[in-house]
Amino acid sequence: MTKSVKDCAILAILTLVAAFLIWLPHLLSVPNLWGLSFTEGFATIYRNFDGLEYVVIAKTFYNPTAISTLPLSLPANYFASHFPGYSVLIYIFAPFLGFLKSMLLVSLLSTIAASWAFYFLVKNFKLSNHPLFLSFIFLILPARWLIVHSVGSSEPTFIFFIFTAVYFFMKFENSGKFANIVMAGIFGLAAQLTRPPGILLFLALLLFVIWKTIKTKMSFVSIIRIIATYSPLLLIPFGLLLIFSWYSISYQDFFAYFKSGDNIHLTFPPFQVFNKFQFWVGDIWLEDIIYIFILGFLGGVMLLKQKLYPLAFFVLTYLVASTLIAHRDISRYLLPVSPFILIAFEKTLTSREFKIILPIILLAIYLYAQNFLLANTAPIPNLSAFN
Repeated sequence: MTKSVKDCAILAILTLVAAFLIWLPHLLSVPNLWGLSFTEGFATIYRNFDGLEYVVIAKTFYNPTAISTLPLSLPANYFASHFPGYSVLIYIFAPFLGFLKSMLLVSLLSTIAASWAFYFLVKNFKLSNHPLFLSFIFLILPARWLIVHSVGSSEPTFIFFIFTAVYFFMKFENSGKFANIVMAGIFGLAAQLTRPPGILLFLALLLFVIWKTIKTKMSFVSIIRIIATYSPLLLIPFGLLLIFSWYSISYQDFFAYFKSGDNIHLTFPPFQVFNKFQFWVGDIWLEDIIYIFILGFLGGVMLLKQKLYPLAFFVLTYLVASTLIAHRDISRYLLPVSPFILIAFEKTLTSREFKIILPIILLAIYLYAQNFLLANTAPIPNLSAFN
């Protein structure tokens, strides 16, 4: 057994152990753990946002009539803001496990796959001398990520597709083999079918290609050749066209995504997240968001300094777009770029000093996760209609 295979087995086990430890007090309905009560049992995990909303899509595929038969207080057009990639995977496993268990299974499998993709990205491109340890850190940081990959959510699947698309894009940049850019386009398409911000991957890679073209001062003929070479990346916006075409059939509205209510949080001018009167903010205790943006933009600049240009372009493009998001849970929206920021800070994160403080941080992360999970639940007491 090669070292890479052993490391992948370790990462799979660590993913399962992390999920089990998060689930354990819920499974046991522990009445008091550090002052937290888990008496509602494992239903708390099933009911965490936004898993049930993707189950609705898996059961109805955006059919308004079918949606109306489920015990929800949400209008059918609300679900247009949730793309179908994760739901399709839930649907595939549902005949064997039911929709609720499939929801969690897909999250777990996607997290394992994402940890492997992160590991090989780090290892094969020599982004760290400690790919296994950095991949372990990826499973627990940021703390919001540990929550997300322990419940039903589309982020693990989305992040796996993002990693894989970036991996093949970087392989293409190194080798020039057309098959690699085709694979980047295919996985970018899968990312776009999973979450709306997939289009930011296309924009980031497009900006990188334009920057590289301008920098090398290519001739007109060379520019045409470049466009043809990178054309598989057009699969990403094609995915957006496919989904909107689907909406034109199910909702009778090609632009249903933009009419899905208050579930789209883009605002102008930037940094409306610091306006407490925004619907999804409602708070003045927002200093942590400043630190999130500091670490994010600093990480992007450090990736530029390290000449990891595709990663840097993705991080900075995503962060600039995120300044337009007015939502208190900004840490969740930035999860797709957080692994690349870990790479930017890998020397600190793999240092002896960080390993000394890690046990303290692990306890804090665990308690933060449980506190969040207990409160972040959909008001649906009876889950039978979703199984």
